[in-house]
Formats: sequence, structure tokens, C-alpha cells
Amino acid sequence: MELFLKVCFWTAISVVFYTYIGYGIVAWVWAKSLSKLRKGEALAPFEPEVTLIVPAYNEACILESKIKDCLALSYPAAKLRIMFITDGSTDKPEAILAKYPRIQHLHIATRGGKSLAENRAMEHVRTPFVIFTDCNTYLNREAVREMVKHYQDPAVGAVSGEKKVMTLDSLSGSGEGLYWKYESFLKRCDSDIHSLMGAAGELVSFRTSLYQPLEADTILDDFVQSLRIVEKGYKVVYEPQAFAMEDPSNSMADEMKRKIRICAGGWQSMVRLKSLLLPFRQPVVTFLYISHRVLRWSLTPALLALLLPLNLGLAYLQGGLYTWFFVAQLLFYAAAWVAWLADAKGHKLKPLLVPLYFTMMNVAVFAGFLRYIRKAQPAAWEKAERNIHTPAAAAFAQDMRKAS
Repeated sequence: MELFLKVCFWTAISVVFYTYIGYGIVAWVWAKSLSKLRKGEALAPFEPEVTLIVPAYNEACILESKIKDCLALSYPAAKLRIMFITDGSTDKPEAILAKYPRIQHLHIATRGGKSLAENRAMEHVRTPFVIFTDCNTYLNREAVREMVKHYQDPAVGAVSGEKKVMTLDSLSGSGEGLYWKYESFLKRCDSDIHSLMGAAGELVSFRTSLYQPLEADTILDDFVQSLRIVEKGYKVVYEPQAFAMEDPSNSMADEMKRKIRICAGGWQSMVRLKSLLLPFRQPVVTFLYISHRVLRWSLTPALLALLLPLNLGLAYLQGGLYTWFFVAQLLFYAAAWVAWLADAKGHKLKPLLVPLYFTMMNVAVFAGFLRYIRKAQPAAWEKAERNIHTPAAAAFAQDMRKAS
């Protein structure tokens, strides 16, 4: 019995370590070795015709700022079509968009969710490449140019920009910003090794010919669309010089809602992309996909939950190191709980940010799984409140644009 508990305990520790730290080390070393072999490769300037699509649902309060953001992009106007699709919006977006004749506006009264809106928008695309960006983001001026240059390689089917979180003075902003810094590091590595394992919907581009209409109930449209392109044998490239800046959630509770939705979408995606779990056709893709995505959304959170009872049993039977480890786990989760309660009352305990965000991410996996199996996560969901384009955010974005 004791030996069995030890094997289970150390196996769980190993998988958790690999998922959150070990894979990052492996991917970094692998990407570094490949980058040395490819040193000196450079892409020539490339200016094909592109359509920029902005899905917007009841975003009238920020619609004009997003329009100006799109019109300020550094790309030949004759080669850049800009399209806003506002299906289901009830805040009269047509009154704002009518002032900008360069913008193509699509609208129907029915709200079908983002996936259906994107499918409908694609019916009007006549350019070889298309870019999607969210309404509540700022883009750097060179974003379009930096993305489309990769299509000179016929093996590239999609390009993802980088998501930057405006870490304003909030715990949720700091947590989300820290998470995305690490996630961006892993995305760079995945892309350098072979292909990105899922694009960021804040800024993503596709070859128009490869776009596949999504099911109406698709939760993570960007993730599923990009990995279906990988299924076809194409690569998804990560381009950090094209970025979308987004405000953080108002609170950790709002951020938790967003995480649960993402995790529900993760379970849905794993079922729909099950061919990527079979290593026979694309072994490198399967390794990257399981290491970066599948473990986080399935096995690792379950093993984390099992660590406590396993550790308790070993602490009782052997004491010593296992007792100290058990106490450390209790303190870690207690710190997360204290930080959560403090944030709910408007207090920011930033020293406890890491245990809070880490715990929240893994709890969200279980909540997301329950939503998925109950079919309780709608594709057209109620957005979490965000600090949309506050003066501080606008100043931050302006500084980022100058830096780019």
C-alpha cells in the first residue's frame, strides 16, 4: 500500500511539474536549437489584399475608437478591406458605422454567436487572406504587414498575433498579464519548433481558402479554426510583432467566469480535434498539442486534486518530507483563498497572486468540464465586464504603438 501511494504521488508530481515547468524547458531548448539552424532567414516585404473583420456585439460605446484604430493601420488602403459584423446588436451600431464609408457593415437582427457571425462574414470575403480581431482591442500600426508576410511560405495556413494585457492597477490585470507573458513564451517556442497550438482570437489571420465554417455551438472559434488548419498539414505561425492590446477583467470573479468558459471550450475542442491525439500522421504536432494544451485541460488538474489525499496518506505513514510537503500544499491553497476573499472585498494582495491565479485556473477546468457535459456553456455568452478603453488604457496603448 505504501509503495503504491509513493508511485502515485511521485507520478503525479512529475506530470504536474512537466505540464507547468518541464515542457517550457523542453520547448525552449528544442526551439533554440532549431533557430540556430534557421539563422539568417528573412522575409521580404509582402502586401497582398487583405480583409480585416471585426465581430462586434453591442459594442457601441467603443465602436468608434475601434474604427479609428483600424483606419490607423499602416497598410495600403486600396489593399485593406475593413468589415464590421454586428449581428444581434441592439445599440444601433449602424448610426456610428454609417459615418465611415470605407467600412463595410454587415448586420442582421438575429444573434447567433461569434462563430456564426464569422461564418457569415466569410461569405463576403474576396481577398486571399483574412484577419479577425476583437472589438475591445488596440492593434499596433504594423500588425497587418507583420502578419501577412508569413504567407510567402505556402506551408503557412494561419498566423496568430500576440495578446498583450494592459496590466492596470488590479489583481486580475496582474494575474492575466503574468499568465500571458508565460503563454506567449510557449507560443513562440511552439511556432519555432513547428506550429502554434491554437491561435489567439484577439488577432488571428487565415488563408481564406482554408477557412472551414464552424459549428454554431463552437465555444473557442479561434482555437478550433486554427487547429483544423493544422490537421490539414499546414502550420500556424506566431508573430509577436503583430499584437492586440486588451484591458483586463474587472475582478478575479469576472476572470474566473472567462476561464470557465475557456475550459468548457477546451473540453469541446479536445473532442472535436481528437485526430490530433493520434501521433501516426503528425507526431510532432501530437507531442506539442498534448504537452501544451491537453494536459492542462484534463489530466494535470485531476492529478493536482489527487495530490492532497495521496500526500496526507504518506504524511501519516512516513512523516518527514511528506509532512512538510503536505503543509506546503495547505499553505499554498490557503493563500489562494485569502487572496480571493480579499479581491472580492476590493483589496489587492499581489504577493499572493501566483497561488491565486494558479488555483483559479485549475478549479476552472473542473467547472468547465461540468458545463461541457451538461451542455450549459452557450457559444453566445454574456461577456465578463472589462475596463474597456479607460484613459489609463488608452495612454498605455498609445505608448505601445509608439514603441512598435
